[in-house]
Amino acid sequence: MTDSTLRHTPLHDAHVALGAKMVPFAGFSMPVQYPTGITAEHNAVREAAGLFDVSHMGEFELRGPDALALIQRVTVNDASKIEVGQAQYSAMTNERGTILDDLIIYRRADRWLLVVNASNREKDWAWIESRAGGMDVEMVDLSDDTALLALQGPRSREILQGLVDLDLDEVGYYRFAEGHVDGVPAMISATGYTGEDGFELYLPAAFAPDVWAALLKAGEPFGLIPAGLGARDSLRLEVGYALYGNDLDDEHTTLESALGWITKLDQGDFVGREALAAQKEAGVQRRLVGMRLTERGFPRPGYRVLAGGEPVGVVTSGTMSPSLGVGIAMGFVAVAHAKAGSEVEIEIRGKGVPAVVQRPPFYTEGSIRR
Repeated sequence: MTDSTLRHTPLHDAHVALGAKMVPFAGFSMPVQYPTGITAEHNAVREAAGLFDVSHMGEFELRGPDALALIQRVTVNDASKIEVGQAQYSAMTNERGTILDDLIIYRRADRWLLVVNASNREKDWAWIESRAGGMDVEMVDLSDDTALLALQGPRSREILQGLVDLDLDEVGYYRFAEGHVDGVPAMISATGYTGEDGFELYLPAAFAPDVWAALLKAGEPFGLIPAGLGARDSLRLEVGYALYGNDLDDEHTTLESALGWITKLDQGDFVGREALAAQKEAGVQRRLVGMRLTERGFPRPGYRVLAGGEPVGVVTSGTMSPSLGVGIAMGFVAVAHAKAGSEVEIEIRGKGVPAVVQRPPFYTEGSIRR
């Protein structure tokens, strides 16, 4: 896509004014880093706070008598267990049990909000709509009218508290509340993608630039800086959070992708249930795992994973961890080598660099409140 065909978030001009390096991502022009650099942004989130623009994400509202039934039909987790004011991580699968997308479901008193990945927005909408036949449910795509800011880091609670009209200590992990941020109506949630304490702010797109500026001003004494996609990727990888398009895709099932914990085969007849039940009975042949290099190296997506010199898998995400100073990766490997502690090698520039399979998170000192 060219610059002229890329979508812009409501904060595009603010990123450009801050000198951000803009790159194509999921059909949007997005900041990958600011002049501070990825490492500085990563460290700010670990030590103080970072502010991310994630307004490219998709938001679908479902309401009506059959809204829950439709969600149960298209997702693998049990949405009936979600309380009002609570969020749930889930995934949508096709008939083969492979992943169409991962998403977060929010339950309000009279409606539901599904937050999906930007790259899958149109596909997800069509998929859900195709499964709604005969159901009394209203679907509204709120994506273009919604901005989403993520304030992450151990100082984020202090920064945000002075701008909101509610007690943030009442917003527990995977919970949300309705309130105002700098006078703007917003839904404030605490799900996170970095392993640090923090909040996601869903608000009307037109007010995003003002709220963004207010947050940066309020956070400056605390060390808050804007952060881009580069830091977001290294932060999420350090705590083992999967990224759709890298670690999750429609070639692997939820059971293969370490998402068995959200795959509730007893929640009803959701799409893909039969395939997943059969795979669970037969056993998976490959599994998404974390890997930590024991010698210096920079693992990258697409690199082969070896055992005894023979290929047994492939890296899906990899980086040199800014917090740990070692190479870390996620990837699919044959189940015989997927157990924690298994010794493998990642082929980097033709050389097998020793690594050990490790259950994420790699970084365990985060401030996130569960």
